Amino acid sequence: MVNKKDAIEIISYAEENGIDIWLDGGWGVDALLGEETRSHNDIDLFVDKSNSKKFIEIIKEKGFAEVIEAYTTADHTVLQDAKGRIIDLHIFEFDEKGYLVFEGETYPPNVFSGIGEIGDKVVKCIDAENQVLFHLGYEHDENDIHDVRLLCERFKIPIPKEYKWL
Repeated sequence: MVNKKDAIEIISYAEENGIDIWLDGGWGVDALLGEETRSHNDIDLFVDKSNSKKFIEIIKEKGFAEVIEAYTTADHTVLQDAKGRIIDLHIFEFDEKGYLVFEGETYPPNVFSGIGEIGDKVVKCIDAENQVLFHLGYEHDENDIHDVRLLCERFKIPIPKEYKWL
């Protein structure tokens, strides 16, 4: 589990070392909403490839170790510490036009335009509209349903067809 204190601590590891990160997933949603709305199994972070090795070294120094997962790739790794806190790390690059390239897909720069808060900490994250879009195309669990419902309500985003039964 990654609670509010843990999330702030992990984000601070990057900030204290001049590394930009953006939140995704459950903590990204809760940051946009400005409150913790549910418990979180992990914290999803995006980091630019140019800073990824440095950030991984820093979090390893803080007691995290890479976990071999079926979905670990050059662009994605999972790290966990002895307390059971999990960092789901997504590694991307900016192309020459400022677009994000992640796992062979290209996304517009505004994907990272979200600003949120965890406690008193202001954080950068994926914006609400893209958070909803990133919740499409797979089998949803109760956390996905919870997150999409709250984002659509708060930010007046139309509920996607995949979630119309909400």
